[in-house]
Amino acid sequence: MGNEIIMNINDRETRLALLEDGQVAEIHLERRGERGIVGNIYKGRVIKVLPGMQAAFVDIGLPRAAFLYVGDVHHHSQEHLNLVVHEEGEDEPEKPEGLSLQAGIVEGIEFTTPIEELIEEGEDILVQISKEPLGSKGARVTSHISIPGRHLVFMPTVDHVGISRRIENESERQRLKDIISNIKPPVCGLIVRTVSEHENEDKLAADLTFLEGAWQRIMEREKQAPAPSLIYEDLDLCLRGVRDLFTENVTRLVVDSPETCHRVLDFMDTFMPSLKPCVELYEGEEPIFDHFGIEMELNKALGRKVWLKSGGYINIDFTEALVAIDVNTGRFVGKRNLQETILKTNLEAAKEIAYQLRLRNIGGIIIVDFIDMDRPVDREKVTNALQEALKKDKQKTNILKISELGLVQMTRKRTRESLTRTLCEHCPYCEGKGFLKSQITVCYEILRAITRQIADGSSSSLKVIANPEVVKLLFEQESEKLEEIQKMHKVTIQLNPDQNLHQEQYEIFNP
Repeated sequence: MGNEIIMNINDRETRLALLEDGQVAEIHLERRGERGIVGNIYKGRVIKVLPGMQAAFVDIGLPRAAFLYVGDVHHHSQEHLNLVVHEEGEDEPEKPEGLSLQAGIVEGIEFTTPIEELIEEGEDILVQISKEPLGSKGARVTSHISIPGRHLVFMPTVDHVGISRRIENESERQRLKDIISNIKPPVCGLIVRTVSEHENEDKLAADLTFLEGAWQRIMEREKQAPAPSLIYEDLDLCLRGVRDLFTENVTRLVVDSPETCHRVLDFMDTFMPSLKPCVELYEGEEPIFDHFGIEMELNKALGRKVWLKSGGYINIDFTEALVAIDVNTGRFVGKRNLQETILKTNLEAAKEIAYQLRLRNIGGIIIVDFIDMDRPVDREKVTNALQEALKKDKQKTNILKISELGLVQMTRKRTRESLTRTLCEHCPYCEGKGFLKSQITVCYEILRAITRQIADGSSSSLKVIANPEVVKLLFEQESEKLEEIQKMHKVTIQLNPDQNLHQEQYEIFNP
């Protein structure tokens, strides 16, 4: 079974799912008024340079200033760098950092020029969003621009050639390098994307011409536009999905909106006319995501616990600094011995974890707590299984070897919020903690608070207002203690339930 792209369109949101062999592999969502900004290009103004952090804040017209690191600053002092053909070129249009420009290093060359000598406050600068605003942080930007096309990614600020690492055949890689060397203009960079495999020079040259034209229009608009302002906006989710996900492995694209279907076909007329027969308009009465079983998988992807086929399970927990994933044997008891049971559970969990990271778009620092394995050979098998399963993931991942404690430390590139953070919000009741003080704990707190207030000697009667369940527990389990306090201190205590009070909240005052 081939891969499929399913699009659900309405006037409120756009949802896109990539199915691989019938299984939901990726889910993307874009809501009205919340369109993603990764890949957008802005004319910004530097509002603060921080030498101590070797970074700057740039006003690009968003509620929060964008963050620009020194390694992401394009400057004339860097223009002499001539980067050789790169064997591990990124194949992602959302990766303007794909040349390892982070930390001021390009291909092992370190820039010693401090940021205060590269830019100054009040200066206008052309920047591109490389990472969405996440939580309380502003967007991450770079001045190394990259413009994605169907077959190529055009980078006007560096002299670089990259070939997608997903093109593994060496003879094909060499053929593409030869084509690029013939068509590449001087002093610019090109990344050959996965869909370029087996394509001819004419198609690549046509894509390059389109991208050069787009860059010329961007430069012309920059000259006339004030700062801050939006100069270039990337495609919406529908067309971006066609451009980036419609590879040779995709057998069909199904969309439930006639208008969007026409837009997709018009877009494909320009960039991929041979694939137009793969586009279908869904006209069934059942909602398209229900018909393809995506809605159910989407709901499952928001759960904390994920069951494995063997009966084991994994728990996925989000914290401020990292994502923790815990592997458990659950109902799985094995057949022969403990080591075999643990190894089988961990191997199954490794594949599921790689799948969940991609499905939920989990990024940043990730700690996986596999079940402890005594044999080094077993730990190596699990590490290899995780690395193999992650090969399908376009986002860049780095994995350290599994420790003796069964922990794997890894990172996954994050440009957008995870599926959970996109679709969910912190619980207003527990305030995102995931826990509440138990009712009995709150009861004991109330009793201590009553004792403290009586100790002042100014109260002959007290009124306690609390959550109904807490008041009920005070009546049922702590009535003797309340009577004892009243007799000892000659005070009257009145308990009143209030449905509007949080379980942890209570009030004690003189009536």
